[in-house]
Amino acid sequence: MTRVPLYDALAVDYDRFVNWEGRLSHELPFFVSLFEEYGVRRVLDAACGTGHHAIALAQEGYQVVGGDLSAPMIEKAGENAAAQGVDVEFTVAGLGEYAALGQIFDAAICLGNSLPHLLDEAAVEGALADFAAVLRPGGLLVIQNRNFDRVWRERERFMAPQSFRDGEREWIFVRFYDFYEESLTFNMLRLRRRPDGWTQDVESTELRPVFEQDLALALAEAGFGRVTRLGGYDGAPFDPAASGDLIAVATKTG
Repeated sequence: MTRVPLYDALAVDYDRFVNWEGRLSHELPFFVSLFEEYGVRRVLDAACGTGHHAIALAQEGYQVVGGDLSAPMIEKAGENAAAQGVDVEFTVAGLGEYAALGQIFDAAICLGNSLPHLLDEAAVEGALADFAAVLRPGGLLVIQNRNFDRVWRERERFMAPQSFRDGEREWIFVRFYDFYEESLTFNMLRLRRRPDGWTQDVESTELRPVFEQDLALALAEAGFGRVTRLGGYDGAPFDPAASGDLIAVATKTG
């Protein structure tokens, strides 16, 4: 089984790192409105992590399949779905591997800055072609990455720390980049406090920045048209100098 750096180790703490209630209250209305507009019923959640987007969409009545390359993440996703009494199909499958599922979807989502984990242009092209293969004609693809146009130019190394507390236990998560000529390393420092004191560890994984124009060109070459580029889930237009995110909404042609 493929080992996935950082994410296999993070699976046990990922739901402490992310404030899912706050995140979904902000993001879910965007997807529900978009999916209603395009008549979406079946959704692929690619790189689904611990499954919370897939679960939330299933609770809204969508038929959802979630896939992730990290087996520990998928195991946790299944536990989360069972705990909430939601029926979601989760499978161990990475970007570029979803056509092998033999299913067709009305929409595919790839969130959480997942696409930059593909480390060369051919892998990105393969992933986008794979999305095209699993979508019906006119189907939707939504990709959410960090705004690397800004991050790369400004060398924005640190992101805001996150924290979680459970009684006497506490977690602090610090994320930062190391920049290289054409790639960067994403690091996650985990500080954990228990009654006997603090422990710490760092997990890392390599990323390849995905820039706005490169993504737009790659989507067109993969058979997607009408690419709308947003700077956030509030629907604001993408601003390469100021936006926090790059959200691409594309429709499959043909």
